[in-house]
Amino acid sequence: MNEARQEMVAQQLAARGITDERLLRAMGAVPREAFVAPDHRGLAYADRPLPIGAGQTISQPWIVGRMIEAARIEAGSRVLEIGAGSGYAAAVMARMGAHVLAIERDVALAEAARGRLTDLGYEVELRCADGSGGALEAAPFDAIIVSAAGPRLPEPLRRQLAPGGRLVMPVGSAEEQRLLRFTAPGGPDAPEPVPEDLGGVRFVPLFGTEGWPLPDAAPTLSERIAAAACVMDGPAALEAFTDGLAGAQVVLLGEASHGTAEFYRARATITRRLIERHGFDIVAVEADWPDAAAVDRHVRQLPHRTDPLSGFARFPRWMWCNVEVLDFVEWLRAHNAERAPGERCRFAGLDIYNLSAAMQAVLDYLDTHDPEAAGIARARYGCLEPWQAQPAAYGRAVREARLDACEPAIVAQCRELLERQLQSSDSDAAPELFDATQNARLVAAAERYFRVMYRGGSEAWNLRDRHMAETLQQLIAARGPEGRAVVWAHNSHIGDARATEMGERGEITLGQLCRERWGDKAVSVGFLTGHGRVAAADDWDEPMRRKEVNAPRPDSVEHLLDAAGPARYALDLRDASGLAADLSVPLLERFIGVIYRPETELQSHYMQTRLGREYDALCWIKEGTPVAPLDEIDPPAAAETETWPFGT
Repeated sequence: MNEARQEMVAQQLAARGITDERLLRAMGAVPREAFVAPDHRGLAYADRPLPIGAGQTISQPWIVGRMIEAARIEAGSRVLEIGAGSGYAAAVMARMGAHVLAIERDVALAEAARGRLTDLGYEVELRCADGSGGALEAAPFDAIIVSAAGPRLPEPLRRQLAPGGRLVMPVGSAEEQRLLRFTAPGGPDAPEPVPEDLGGVRFVPLFGTEGWPLPDAAPTLSERIAAAACVMDGPAALEAFTDGLAGAQVVLLGEASHGTAEFYRARATITRRLIERHGFDIVAVEADWPDAAAVDRHVRQLPHRTDPLSGFARFPRWMWCNVEVLDFVEWLRAHNAERAPGERCRFAGLDIYNLSAAMQAVLDYLDTHDPEAAGIARARYGCLEPWQAQPAAYGRAVREARLDACEPAIVAQCRELLERQLQSSDSDAAPELFDATQNARLVAAAERYFRVMYRGGSEAWNLRDRHMAETLQQLIAARGPEGRAVVWAHNSHIGDARATEMGERGEITLGQLCRERWGDKAVSVGFLTGHGRVAAADDWDEPMRRKEVNAPRPDSVEHLLDAAGPARYALDLRDASGLAADLSVPLLERFIGVIYRPETELQSHYMQTRLGREYDALCWIKEGTPVAPLDEIDPPAAAETETWPFGT
């Protein structure tokens, strides 16, 4: 682990501006892996907080270093730490030569930390007590560090500082906290200094006499969830929940996996009501624009291929070529048949992967409407033609300087179609031109995506979700001021990145961008499950398998939601019950895409989130079943309507 520890010091601490050499040496020496649970040790040096039990976390390394540096710890300093947790920060300060008194209110955490520090040889006095009021009998202290957020800087802690001593503590609500540093006056006649604001942070709450009221007498969080849940025990309950979403312009419906049939059925049922009763006229999905175009032509009664799902020919085919999707598609076609062409609900893709089909769609449009321009487009797209089957190889070739980027020609083609769309006065040709323009946008975005994906970091992810958001805006704008959309995408896209580890890594999401664009007129609904089976592959481009899903971890949101009791329920977090704030404590959340690796589930599929900020509402399904791929089903079976959650 030493190599990972030194990389953490270099990349997460020194590179972000921590300059205290004694602190950097100490954090390069203290074995952080000894202060986390055994199944988290592979993540010990990751740039993220980790759960340690009792609703507490060990802060990410940078936060630990930031607070210790802000406290200006010297050799021989007398330090009080409140909220010792695992004992890691106390060990770092002891390694720096400080005399540390650490206080932890949770008995089990305190005992474990005491044993850990003793075994590793760090001389730290550790007490189990309410530390919110400090330790008057041991004062004064040169520094006090509080590793939990309170409503204010406690006056008793200020008084326990030595002249010039520093108090470093997060202050604020569950929704917003600031890291403050208060420096005690240098003498009795010195003026009271103003606390320094060191920036925004996120910590668990400080409970106790000088913190937040103890929650012991209140109902448990699972009990509060059960009391607020809209239990899906009949059609009226689901309709009432759906009607509560109808005031939005954009409703984003998520999924915890790409292979759970109940998620698809639930989204279909909610979407049907939003379309039928509330006038939503766009269904936008996490699929590529040209692939979804065949479905759109089918549902809007336009000339189309025999099989509306024929565009979904690549891995993971089962994600859209399944009975659950076809059932919804056929319903949407029947619904649209009763409406005028301009009033029909469209079905569109938001994603960027199918570079080849998008290029061909642009060329097909120009061949029909402007053959001369088609020749120019072919020349521009010629740069990418050899890489259509494996666009990732194009990105690798550019990265290794074996190929010049095709970007200038691709952007020129996109710009030309945009200008054509703006200048067009032919209303009959407008839909085809809009489609061609969106395909040109996809080509431009995909070229850049495959070019930057080898750089690592957040750039490729952000480019993809920005493209999704921009495509959604184009769809709504094309419908006019009354345009309203339902989005189907994975929870990792429709949730707000700022409430998850993704935000801490600099990543953004479609859900975050929708909140920024439409405010409270964008509503995101996370879909979660705890048990059952899922359709997923072992790796990319490998066959679909039906896999057992591991039971939720005790420190996960799934465990919390499961403990509420009902097998299927919805939860609106926008009401005034305070449940959203209570669900904003850091917990692990499971994300399964088209690949599921249960043997490495913690590292592969869990991420720390603050559920109450991530989504506006939740749908909980206790046990899931795999989607039914059309490749394995006779086509007539797909016509059997199934209404969630009451179908069989």
